[in-house]
Amino acid sequence: MVCHATADGSRGSPIGGRLCVAAAFASIVLQIQCASAADGLSPADIFIQSYIDEWGKPPKSDPNAPPTRWPKSELPPQPQTTPPYPFTEWPFGGSSAIGATVPNSQGGALMKALAPTDFGKWLKDNHIELYGWINAGGNVSTANTPYKNANFPVAYMYSADTLEFDQAVLYIERLPNTVQRDHIDWGFRVSGLYGENYRYTTSLGIATYQLQKLNNVNGYDFPMMYGELYIPWIAQGMVIRAGRFISVPDIEAQLAPNNYMYSHSFTYAYDNFTNTGVNFAFQLSKNWMVQVGLIDGTEVALWVPRSQDPGKQASLEACVRWTSDTAYDNVYVCANGINNGTWGYNNLQWYGFTYYHKFNENWHLSWETWYIHENNVPNVDVTGGSYAGTPFFGMRNPPFQAHCNFGEQDCTAKEWSMLAYLNYKVTPMDNITWRAELFNDLNGQRTGFQTKYLNLAVGWQHWFSPSVTFRPEVGWYDSLDAKAFDNAREHTLTVFAADVIWHF
Repeated sequence: MVCHATADGSRGSPIGGRLCVAAAFASIVLQIQCASAADGLSPADIFIQSYIDEWGKPPKSDPNAPPTRWPKSELPPQPQTTPPYPFTEWPFGGSSAIGATVPNSQGGALMKALAPTDFGKWLKDNHIELYGWINAGGNVSTANTPYKNANFPVAYMYSADTLEFDQAVLYIERLPNTVQRDHIDWGFRVSGLYGENYRYTTSLGIATYQLQKLNNVNGYDFPMMYGELYIPWIAQGMVIRAGRFISVPDIEAQLAPNNYMYSHSFTYAYDNFTNTGVNFAFQLSKNWMVQVGLIDGTEVALWVPRSQDPGKQASLEACVRWTSDTAYDNVYVCANGINNGTWGYNNLQWYGFTYYHKFNENWHLSWETWYIHENNVPNVDVTGGSYAGTPFFGMRNPPFQAHCNFGEQDCTAKEWSMLAYLNYKVTPMDNITWRAELFNDLNGQRTGFQTKYLNLAVGWQHWFSPSVTFRPEVGWYDSLDAKAFDNAREHTLTVFAADVIWHF
């Protein structure tokens, strides 16, 4: 075996496109093999041993490591740990945590396998990490009709009685060091996602053909492609994020490790998913952070003409975040995607906030409420569901129309929601979550049914290690005003589900 390949071994080659990527990947694998041969370890040995070493154990902290957070006099303490929770900071979007972000902080199995190689050393020296996860699960429900969408409008597992490949995700990431205050630092994230969950990240103009022409069950997307700049001397620190990123509000996120449970609430499944633009985050003091941004609407690429999506327009994003001195309380108030609100691909006008309260080291509550609307939504009772004359004619999964007052050609479609997650840490590797939710689709524009939904669910999150999580759960759903489940045959639905997240 010749052991002199470099990370850019395919550069200058006539191979293009996918072959070029394959050649680069083969070069990385060759380096791992070479380095492993020198150490007497195979790539599989390094990769597998990293899981063996941490199995059944919570993560360890290095007492000799440099500071990873501003002191308590300047920033509230870290409120939670992962495991058993999906986060360490109370969730917020649009920025790396100011005062609590350091590079080279992931250190998954892939980075450990790469570490002995020249490429791995180059990654470490430049504070770049490659990591991700594979997520798959399944459900059994009380739906009786043999159709793939029998659980709908329950999202992310709309197919009843099935196993599904939810997402495989790869991050290429450099985190800015926001703990230091003596120089400007920068970062970026490029993410790739493949699986059923692409259906909930797709932006108009980014490989949209998979969902809107072919209606593929599984597909690919790039939900995060952004750069960040940290400037320590503006306020107590400022982060500028530019590109495509997960929308700022919400307890939940599309990425599986960022959620308490396998299933998602209606509150998250039917609001804003991704934004493209620029967001400014300012840490004003120990307790206060503000954000303001200019984005290109919601779920739409910059290059899409407005004739294809009337919702594509300059839009405001603004948030205020307060955290108590102890970090036992946190409030995050946001407005997202604010423009003239005309009906578009997903031009949602989002107003709401989240509240987090930590009772003690074992119990905490996450609570969210929002109000969203779109204007000039066609009346489905007049159009009969036809999209002729709209930019969305011919789409397989176009945005829903609304049920308006009798005789109206269009109307403002409105929705509101309240959601709570109560959590109990049983052990450092186990958490129990109770979810309660009331979601009101006043005009049926989000789910297709003009009804209120009640959702009660309980789930267990068990971490076999910091890299492997198992999440069984049971959820009960009731569409109070109309039969929405089981292909509009039932008011109620019970879903038993479970998934596994395997990080690498």
